[in-house]
Amino acid sequence: MKKKLEILSKVKASKVISPEINFEDYIAIDFSESNIDLQNHSLENAVDYEIYIQKHLDKNNAKIAFGGYNEVRNLYKRSTVFKNNETEERNVHIGLDLWINKQATIHAALDGEIHSFQNNTSLGDYGPTLILKHEVDGFVFHTLYGHLSEESLEKKMGKKITSGEKIGTLGLPPINGDYAPHLHFQIIIDMENKMGDYPGVSSKINLEYYNQNCPNPELLLKIREKFNNFENL
Repeated sequence: MKKKLEILSKVKASKVISPEINFEDYIAIDFSESNIDLQNHSLENAVDYEIYIQKHLDKNNAKIAFGGYNEVRNLYKRSTVFKNNETEERNVHIGLDLWINKQATIHAALDGEIHSFQNNTSLGDYGPTLILKHEVDGFVFHTLYGHLSEESLEKKMGKKITSGEKIGTLGLPPINGDYAPHLHFQIIIDMENKMGDYPGVSSKINLEYYNQNCPNPELLLKIREKFNNFENL
């Protein structure tokens, strides 16, 4: 695993959302249950989150808010996708979110091919989802792009994709799972024979496995290296 992570860390990745926006216009955001500020806001639906995110962007003179890997979140409680009577609650986010209140363009992180795609339509799910397959130095892995527009799924399986190529646009609520507009970006090593879908939220009991199979997307995106404001990551 260490060797695989080293391969990922050396890859020169492209921006995956609105590449014309500079990294200095990004700002970290915290949606964890430990963020006391969230308790002062009524966040019950997509509109509430859009307002909260826009205020955060405006306050920091930013255009994209990002973060969320390994955050324990309360925002999944509204959906039965993340809990039923037979399983432990899933509330630990294992991707990285990039929040922007517009229908931004989405781009491939690096060269690859279309692995699969699917519209995951349940409340709180990904909505339209695209998964790419990559191989670097013999290491095969995947990147998942969730909460896209329906038009983003007009694809052909196996189609070759180049780094930075536009692969879709961001979806809007309710099509995107009924969230404020954002991209869920995730690295997945073993797809476990799944097509067009893979868990983006883990239970605490299964987190060790998912952290191994879905390493921190920052290994590819490298946003952390671009500026110094990372208090909320």
